[in-house]
Amino acid sequence: MTALIMALLTKRVLVSLFTGIVMGEIIISNYSLVNTLQTLIELTVLLFSTPWILMTFGFMLLMGAVMHLMERSGGVNGFVYMLSHKLSLVKSDRAALLLVYIIGIVIFIETSITVLIAGSVGRPLCDAHRISRAKLAYVCDSTSAPVGSLLMFNGYGALMLGLITAQMSLGFMDGESVEWLMQAVMLNFYSISALIVTFFVIWFTIDIGAMRHALVKHEISEIQEGGHPMYMIVPILLMIGGVFLFLYITGNGNILKGSGSSSIFYTMVMTLMLMSFFFVVKKVMLLKTVAQESLKGMRSMIGITSILFFAFAIGQVTSDMHTGSYLASYINGVLSPVWLAAAVFLLAAVMSFSTGTSWGTFSIMVPIAVPLAASMDANMALVLGAVISGGVFGDHCSPISDTTIISSMATGCDHIEHVRTQLPYALFSGFIAFSFFALFGMMG
Repeated sequence: MTALIMALLTKRVLVSLFTGIVMGEIIISNYSLVNTLQTLIELTVLLFSTPWILMTFGFMLLMGAVMHLMERSGGVNGFVYMLSHKLSLVKSDRAALLLVYIIGIVIFIETSITVLIAGSVGRPLCDAHRISRAKLAYVCDSTSAPVGSLLMFNGYGALMLGLITAQMSLGFMDGESVEWLMQAVMLNFYSISALIVTFFVIWFTIDIGAMRHALVKHEISEIQEGGHPMYMIVPILLMIGGVFLFLYITGNGNILKGSGSSSIFYTMVMTLMLMSFFFVVKKVMLLKTVAQESLKGMRSMIGITSILFFAFAIGQVTSDMHTGSYLASYINGVLSPVWLAAAVFLLAAVMSFSTGTSWGTFSIMVPIAVPLAASMDANMALVLGAVISGGVFGDHCSPISDTTIISSMATGCDHIEHVRTQLPYALFSGFIAFSFFALFGMMG
């Protein structure tokens, strides 16, 4: 609860998680300073000695290296130029936004890259077809986190797999973490509704609220030729194929029984090694340059990896404190398990909106929602889907969200205009998602 309140007040997820961990250990240690320090050290040792946790950390850092290499090699720029110039796919207003929409779906590995690529392609196209930058920013923003939270071959997947595996190791869930994640993704109603709503907005040119009065820019910028799309396509194919390959291997022929943490770690190791070899052979980069750029990419992921570390820690602390059972003892009297998923969706949305991060919301909410669902005998997959949906929904609406800010920057749209014009569409998608969580809850 301390972590929840602090996250809402300070909007600083790391500080909130750390404070929650310390407060929890103080209570567990009966307010003894010496015992608290000892339990904190023991908790740290436990986390750094658990193989699957170390593999998850490794995946996050390797992901940063791979994404940075794709950008520095010219693969991103080459891919953009191929779509917008060589293939000449855009001949109308609708086609311009549909191309941006498709790019947002195809480039699902990392939300920031998705927004940057879609924005880079869309700016000159939308200017030429007299489409407002606000409309472009909405499409970019609506196909970044929603797609990333549905096709979780990315940091989202690593985080959720880690959080789910942590709850399984604590005895709140049985089965395989990958299977639980797949079920939760299928019940990620906000991301699904947001993508469907965005498609209809593009196809039928639906402008509501402030979007009707959005400014149209007339300057036309040109994307310069350079790089090669294969420097981006090859790594993406390696990542997608590698995940399925290693799930098959670690599951002894059954993908659903494969080890998620091991698979994504081995996939990123394989991808980085083959990328490095490919770039050196093609003389795109020297081996020394590949190493330097890889380290830069890894450093960019330290913040997210830190959030993950504290998320694992607070999960262990809440388990030791029996937080889920404690909350269930009160909620059982006022909230039926039927409405738990809908309530979790709203709580996650408020938290994500206030903090501007879906990552932090997942990290705080999963260790609370899973034990709560287990104690109330609620639909676990539905509750996990509600956490994901609520986190993405709040992040999508929040003016302090990184994807919201990057969408404004990548498309050249005024930030406040982007928030105002996007909000009605996001709220409508959120209402649809809430209705489905309530309906599925009633259906059991």
